[in-house]
Amino acid sequence: MRLTTKGRYAVTAMLDLTIHCDDKPVSLAEISQRQSISLSYLEQLFSKLRQSELVTSVRGPGGGYHLGRASENIFIAEIIDAVNESVDTTNCQGKGDCQGGEICLTHSLWDQLSHEIHNFLNAISLADLVARRDVKSIAQRQVEQLLILNESPQAGAC
Repeated sequence: MRLTTKGRYAVTAMLDLTIHCDDKPVSLAEISQRQSISLSYLEQLFSKLRQSELVTSVRGPGGGYHLGRASENIFIAEIIDAVNESVDTTNCQGKGDCQGGEICLTHSLWDQLSHEIHNFLNAISLADLVARRDVKSIAQRQVEQLLILNESPQAGAC
């Protein structure tokens, strides 16, 4: 089983939004800078997150995104589901045609594992992650690194 970049980036971006929302919209450019995720990729992800009402957008200067509801009520599984990601551990994507069109010997085992992973992720909210000491520490480091980068003289500047 492997969660692809799409699911990982969606969760990372939503966590960044949660950490930095402070009553003002957060732009995708800010998230892109802090998390080193392509802006165009974030635009695709946030389109799906908005359709699932996990985020709301604010247009115009100073615009960006807010969480669609309280961080305590947004669960990691919802984010992954919103971007059409799967945590399926079967070889047949849950279809039951794993062995020449028939169900394989271990299908139910891997299918059950998929459900357990989904349930696990559905029990963790964005607020739960924000409360973690390691997440706070990493977020602070990212902000400090951006400040240093933005204050350093540009190459070739006078």
